[in-house]
Amino acid sequence: MSVKDDIHTQITGALKGADFPINTPEKLLNAFPEGAKTTCRSGDVEVTAGEAGKLLKPDDFPFNSAKEVADTIVNRANF
Repeated sequence: MSVKDDIHTQITGALKGADFPINTPEKLLNAFPEGAKTTCRSGDVEVTAGEAGKLLKPDDFPFNSAKEVADTIVNRANF
């Protein structure tokens, strides 16, 4: 599995129990199990939810699913 796919899977898993739609960055961070400190790791790559949140823009909201959040983050990150 590629780093991109691995991180995508971890993000969707972390947000499995989240209540969608999520309308704000604060609500998104709070939806992660450990908030901004939630960490995804793959090989030498490590990213926290707080770091990943910096890749998001106000027009990205609302998010309607965990997959949508993961798609947006991994597509903007340089994994």
